[in-house]
Amino acid sequence: MNYETIIFEKLGDIAILKLNRPDKLNALNRKMLYEIDDCIKKIELDTSIYGLIITGSGEKAFAAGADINELHECDKQSGKLFSEYGSYVFKRIEQLSIPVIAAVNGYALGGGCELAMACHIRFAAENAKFGQPEVSLGIIPGYGGTQRLPRLVGKAKAIELTISGDMIGAQEALRIGLVNRIYSLNELLDKSIEFLTNSLKKGKIAIKTSIDCINKSQELSLLDGLNYESQRFGEVCGTKDFKEGTKAYLEKRLPHFTYE
Repeated sequence: MNYETIIFEKLGDIAILKLNRPDKLNALNRKMLYEIDDCIKKIELDTSIYGLIITGSGEKAFAAGADINELHECDKQSGKLFSEYGSYVFKRIEQLSIPVIAAVNGYALGGGCELAMACHIRFAAENAKFGQPEVSLGIIPGYGGTQRLPRLVGKAKAIELTISGDMIGAQEALRIGLVNRIYSLNELLDKSIEFLTNSLKKGKIAIKTSIDCINKSQELSLLDGLNYESQRFGEVCGTKDFKEGTKAYLEKRLPHFTYE
């Protein structure tokens, strides 16, 4: 598929998905969501990809929300479908078994903030701005903002940000736990690649399984989550990588993982 609203490339075992509507501040329209969905399917099927970075084209925006022209046309029924499809696509990103970093290079507002929150990790440029300003349009967040934001920053702060519609900068986003790290705009993508590269030197099966267990923690009770973790722990103990990793430690050398 030839993409019109995103750019997809591979750097070794890392994939980069770049939102590419810079003249619209990378606003999320139906075509972009469809192309992101198609791209995620390709990533799921490509066993040579072990990490993903999502970022925006240009220096101004990661994604400045949903396309207002499309949003304005919604009624009760089409609005529900509008929300459901975006939530479906973002959930697929969240459930990827490879680590996903949002490299937020500017405005991440509305749907853009929701997309960043669906990623596993958020690195922000110093000029990044975050917010859920939907109430100023007479609407609520529709791509998971009311659900993921309180899980990341707490209920009170989520309500404050959502009902005020206020934007916050990168430093405040870091302080409240919405962002993991801050870099200059020029080094943001390189630092994201560096983080994944260093992480992927570890046991990739263990990384995938850790992400799966952490994702499950959002759905399961503590007891069920502990049982699930023990099950997956046992499965990993049956891999060659586990034997190699522990043997290398005992022999005081670097492990040579084969991802088996």
